[in-house]
This record gives sequence, structure tokens and C-alpha cells, in this order.
Amino acid sequence: MMSVQSRAVKSFPASLSPYLKFKMALKSREVRRQYPNLLERFLNFRRLEGLDVEQKALGFFRLAKSDSQDEVEDLVIRFIISQKERIDRAEITAGTLRNYVKAIKLFCKMNRINIGWDIIARSLPKVKQYANDRIPSVEEIRKLIEYPDWRIKLIVLLSVSTGIRVGAWDYMRWKHISPLKDENGVVPAAKLIVYPDEPEQYFTFMTPEAYNAVKEWMDFRTSFGEGITGESWVLRNTWQKVKPCYSHRIGLAKYPRQFKSTGIKTLVGRALQIQGIRPKLTQVAGKKNHEWKTLHGFRKFFKTQAERTMKSLNVEIMMGHDIGLADSYYRPSVGLIDTFTNRLLR
Repeated sequence: MMSVQSRAVKSFPASLSPYLKFKMALKSREVRRQYPNLLERFLNFRRLEGLDVEQKALGFFRLAKSDSQDEVEDLVIRFIISQKERIDRAEITAGTLRNYVKAIKLFCKMNRINIGWDIIARSLPKVKQYANDRIPSVEEIRKLIEYPDWRIKLIVLLSVSTGIRVGAWDYMRWKHISPLKDENGVVPAAKLIVYPDEPEQYFTFMTPEAYNAVKEWMDFRTSFGEGITGESWVLRNTWQKVKPCYSHRIGLAKYPRQFKSTGIKTLVGRALQIQGIRPKLTQVAGKKNHEWKTLHGFRKFFKTQAERTMKSLNVEIMMGHDIGLADSYYRPSVGLIDTFTNRLLR
């Protein structure tokens, strides 16, 4: 009789599929979200057959191994030409096209498909290194946080005082926010752990206004019966606050669902329109742009304000940017970094 161990060995695949090798190289959560979709668009361009992206990737792998290097290069270049047409129609940007090529190149590298990437790189359009959008003004921020949804205030204040990316909200639990108290028990700032337990984990700080907004939101949820713990998501769905017939509070907050970054984008965009902050789109350089980017504008606001009172290197650390070799040697103190927090919105 075949042993359990023998059956396990026999059922294990002889080799990893080309697509699984590609996925092995995807490190960050955002890359894991984007690159499979980018690769699949290229595979669909070649019209490879398959029920899913893994089967299509296997088809491209076999094609690449059977065809000459020139034919595979021509396929990639034809794809780039088709995407350039989309750039001309303002459907995508040059930066998006480069991300497509990064995904294709990674797949080829992980599967030893050798083609001339230096030749392909020459066919790519240049990416504009700056943006025409501005940062939101303090007046616009103040008007935005007046929107009648508890979450807007804490989203905006925490974003502009920490500089976090919108994807960081998908990891944020109550235990990741720690108030820093002085000798009088006053909270001049709070520490935030960003991307906890991920390779990209780092820490930053928020203003007392931002911390108080979060604390008030958590207390509000507690008052409606939600059992708040360190594991509770900072952002959650809304719930029915009163019973229409009797107008008394009811505890439907007991069953929270995480409110994710995709919902944040929609919520903030709606608040900007309702509050009359976001003007009508204008035609600029062949495509429509808002004056400032909704959530990334908060990140730019943080950097602009923080640079006035802090060392640039400290600002880069608090934004989660790679600081190169300095990352191995530079160890700023907590007191050095949080000196700006009381002045951020003034």
C-alpha cells in the first residue's frame, strides 16, 4: 500500500507553472494587486487561449520558448504601439504603459525568457516627472471635514498629518495608533504603524487633532454597542443609528465590516462634490484634470507642510520612501520627528 508521504509526493506538481513563478516575485500588496491585471492585458492582446490568466500565461511561455527572440520582441513592441494609441486618446498615461512593460519583463525574467529589453525600452514614451496639480488649501480642508460623516474628518486629518498612502487604511487597526503623552498627560502627537507586519512597515506621527478625531469616532462606535478592541478596524461601515418609529438609539454597530480604501476614494470624492470644493473639470493638455488629486493631494499637502519644519530625510522616512544606504545608519529619535505636528495645519 502506498504511504501517505508517497501519495503526497506523487500529487505534488513536477514544476511550478510560469504564472506561479511570476507571482512568487510580487512582494508588496499593491504590486500583487496590479501586476497580474497588467500581465493579463498583454496576454489578451496576443489572444492566447485559456480559462484563466494562469493558462494564458502558460500559452505565452510555450510560444516564447518555441518562437525566435525577434518574434517575441516584435509581439511586445506591437503591444506597446497599441498602448501608445491609448495614450494619444488620453485613456492611459505613459507611466501606466511603463507598468505594463514592468509586469511583462518580470514574467519573462522569472521564466528565463531572454529578449532585448534595452531595445524595447527605447520604444517607450518618456514619463512626465512632475504634475500640474496643486495641493489642497487649508480652507478647502476645513470645509471638507465639515461634511456630515464621522469618517471624513478622521480620514482627512489623519491623511494630511501623516502622509500615508490610501492603501495603508486597509491595514490600520486601533492597536496601531498610540498616543504620546507629555509629563502633564497631554497628547501632543500620536504614533501610527503603517503597513504592520508587512515588509514595507514603517512608523509616522499624527497631530493631536487627527488622533482626537479617531478617538471620538471609536468612542462613538462604543456608545452604539460595538465592542472596540485593539483588533478593531479604524474605518468601518456605517449602521442604522435610530429606529424610525421610536427615534431611540439602537445597537446595530455590533457587527462591523471593514471600510476599505476603494470605498474611501468614493466617499471623499462624493464629499468634495457635495461641499462644493471640487470645481468642474477643465480641459488641460488633451485630457481632463482636477486641480488637485483627491487622496494623493493629502499626501502632497503633508510633504509640503512638513518640509517647512523638518529635515527632508525625516519627511521621506515618515512617508515610507526608500532612503537608500541611509536606511541602514540613520536612526532619528521620536522627539526629532514629531516637532512639526502641532504646526501642520496652522
